[in-house]
Amino acid sequence: MNARALDGRVAVITGGSRGIGLGIAKACREAGAHVVIAARKADGLAAARTELLRVKGDGEVHELVANAGEPEQAERCVSETMARLGRFDVMVNNAATNPYMGDLLDLDLARAEKTVRVNQYGMIAWTRCAWRAWMSEHGGTVVNIASVGGLVVDPHIGWYNATKAAMLHMTRQLAYELGPRVRVNAIAPGLIKTELARAVWEPREPILTARLPLRRLGTVEDVANAALFLASDASAWMTGQTLVLDGGATALPIGVEA
Repeated sequence: MNARALDGRVAVITGGSRGIGLGIAKACREAGAHVVIAARKADGLAAARTELLRVKGDGEVHELVANAGEPEQAERCVSETMARLGRFDVMVNNAATNPYMGDLLDLDLARAEKTVRVNQYGMIAWTRCAWRAWMSEHGGTVVNIASVGGLVVDPHIGWYNATKAAMLHMTRQLAYELGPRVRVNAIAPGLIKTELARAVWEPREPILTARLPLRRLGTVEDVANAALFLASDASAWMTGQTLVLDGGATALPIGVEA
């Protein structure tokens, strides 16, 4: 891929202060983009901006405090982005929440609504703002960070996975509705070695990797590289698709646990 694949473009990443979101922001900056990261906590954003400025690239870096599940905050962030940078080419819907672990029948309404608000409706709200502010006339790309959980059954996180499955469906729907000006694709990562997921992968890493065809867990860089591909012209004839990044977990024969 061209090292300057996003030269001069503006990329906005929700949940961009850490983990996968920050990794995608770094990849976009290295590819020549101006980067805007949005997240709920100002201190985390400030630290992330400092880290991004160390990445080789001449694009601007901005941080915006916002809860991805609040539509009016999405509107404010997009307006500020347009005022500062004058365009809006790449929307990465990465922010997510998972306030509930347990069986579906024990799920309470408050946590159900919170999960849907961020994971599902947040994706629609930010994409709508990007479309109205810039993309409807000038085009652009949308990259939705879902989860391989949206394709499988997994104990204890069924509701979270259901919202991710909805993201995959809405990716196809938006690809149909926003084409041909805007391409919309998704990534469904498996277990990625982030700090947030450390308690999940660190104690069991040898067991988990032994079952995978590629014999390793995913990295933030794996997801960031895929996101850069989908955001750039390298994927120009691709829309409504989901890239599964799981080390081959969903390719295992029946009866073999991932």
